[in-house]
Amino acid sequence: MNKIPISVVVSVKNEELNLPFCLEKLSRFSEVIVVDSQSTDKTPKIVADFGFQMINFNWNGQFPKKRNWTLRNITLKNEWILFLDADEFLTEEFIDEMYHKIPSSKYSGYWLNYNNYFMGKELKFGDKMKKLALFKKGSGEYEKIQEDSWSHLDMEVHEHPIIKGEIGKITSPIIHKDYKGLEHYIARHNAYSTWEAKRYLFLIKSGFKDLTFRQRIKYGFINSGLLPLIYFMGSYIFRLGFLDGIPGYHLAKYKSNYFFQIQTKIQELKFKS
Repeated sequence: MNKIPISVVVSVKNEELNLPFCLEKLSRFSEVIVVDSQSTDKTPKIVADFGFQMINFNWNGQFPKKRNWTLRNITLKNEWILFLDADEFLTEEFIDEMYHKIPSSKYSGYWLNYNNYFMGKELKFGDKMKKLALFKKGSGEYEKIQEDSWSHLDMEVHEHPIIKGEIGKITSPIIHKDYKGLEHYIARHNAYSTWEAKRYLFLIKSGFKDLTFRQRIKYGFINSGLLPLIYFMGSYIFRLGFLDGIPGYHLAKYKSNYFFQIQTKIQELKFKS
């Protein structure tokens, strides 16, 4: 079978638990590059065992972060680039759909859909995850946010790609399943909420420009104090998250608490300033 002409870029740091499940799905692609932030676990050995290329990234706290750095500094041999996290596992249906759509595509990028697992169970309802993570080389890059080392986040997590041209959609899902557990989930979202609070205060000064629809809704409600409740009701009730049982309830609670963290951290930062 011919290799799929897409360059897959997997961004990692200490991902020995997730990475084997991610890399084992990528043998059909003509180029796979793992960009690593100085991992101290078995991540480098896992990449070597699969025979894929690994490039080290050392962030200096300034722009660009990991994905934009890759776009600007690494020579990728294919026209199309797929960005993955280590806890994202491609399905055969997704790979086949890309294989048939990409050669004759009129689009510059594609929205991707994800089937989320939480506490070991696949969640079929609630707030669905999607990303613009597949696009043509040279069509754009992740948004540049004027930050002065707001956190230790060296990769574009909340920044979204700004792509020129039409955007399509891949309907077949990617599996999102993190094997690191709740402790890692809680710590990661604690860091994310600090970053979001600091960004919000920056946006107040600079203006709310070039935001996605979802970002406009989030930042529009953030000061009302109602966002945690609105999210919980939207995901757990109106999007039927309760049908996913206890894991569905817990995820809706964790995500609503994430927005509560952002709100209270904004208040604290305002008080300190």
